[in-house]
Amino acid sequence: MAGKRRQFGRVRKLPSGHYQARYLGPDGLLRPAPETFRTKRDADDWLADKQSELRRGDWHDPDAGKVEFGPYASDWITERELTATTRQLYRSLLHHHLVPTFGAVVLAEISPPAVRRWRADKLASGTGPTTVAKAYALLRAILGTAVGDQMIRRNPCTIKGASTVHTPERPTATVQEVYALAQAIQPRYRVLVLMAGFLGLRWGELVGLHRRDIDLDHGSVRVRRAVAELANGQREIKAPKSAAGKRTVAIPAAILGELRDHLERFAEPGADGRVFIGAKGATPRRNHFNRLWHKACADAGIKGLHFHDLRHTGNTLAASTGASTRELMARMGHSTARAALIYQHASADRDRLIADAVSDLVKKGRKATGKRAKNKDRKPKGHAGDTTG
Repeated sequence: MAGKRRQFGRVRKLPSGHYQARYLGPDGLLRPAPETFRTKRDADDWLADKQSELRRGDWHDPDAGKVEFGPYASDWITERELTATTRQLYRSLLHHHLVPTFGAVVLAEISPPAVRRWRADKLASGTGPTTVAKAYALLRAILGTAVGDQMIRRNPCTIKGASTVHTPERPTATVQEVYALAQAIQPRYRVLVLMAGFLGLRWGELVGLHRRDIDLDHGSVRVRRAVAELANGQREIKAPKSAAGKRTVAIPAAILGELRDHLERFAEPGADGRVFIGAKGATPRRNHFNRLWHKACADAGIKGLHFHDLRHTGNTLAASTGASTRELMARMGHSTARAALIYQHASADRDRLIADAVSDLVKKGRKATGKRAKNKDRKPKGHAGDTTG
């Protein structure tokens, strides 16, 4: 009696004694299993799995992932709408940290163990954790697209938390320190320091301001653009990092007069005039300003403070007013609540210290009140010769 004809795929025994499984793919091509099987049952099970994938619509072309990572990753960056600074960062990470290891490897052969080894080797070789985290995040994003393109079945980047950038906590300047730095810096940059410290604006947002962005009558500034400096020295005028970055920020009345004076003395004329310009009329460059900043810090006796740290001062002051998470997000220009919650947490910690100090004062006050009451209740001792009636 003839054996029952197989409904899906074919299995044949090889001279080696192992079994080969093949099936006709939806593209009309004969697809062999990537390996041979020790028993016919194993080959049958593999074919059954493939048949289930086809029925679920979960089948993918096993040859699709036979594309080298290097060219695929380069095209991935080219095809995306990125700012010049982000594109430059991605190409640098790709060239220096990903291509040397994965460039010639086909996508389908990049495995979770290979990714773990790459990351461990990078950290062991002295590459900074922040750089490794950014490179890992880029690798995960590229391979995530490969999954979406049905070139690979799963993303091999499975290390929990590996793309998280852990930045050390930066110092926060006090109000007195902000004013000390504003006094020590060149007069044309005094208001730039004050606006960074009390409005929490970024460097690129500040030097990108034009007169039309300042509304002195309503005491507000509109953030609509930022100046980005590329590694090659070129500058790019771009929109803020996210849609939330386009915002209107109220100016504290305490510095409004100084801003008015700055516009009269230092800013370019006309509605399109730049608010902050150098002595020769150019938009300030970060490297030149940093020299002035370091000198101002030295003159003010302040160590280890970066200009960007002034943004933390503005955000911390805003959080200490009791502003809601959404209000802080709007003022800071963030599209997620993460940063706002950090500042609120810092403000809550400070509030706890204040409450503890108040508690100590209350305890001292209660002790003093108790002593006075005890002395008042105490009867005076009688003198010799006193009589009672």
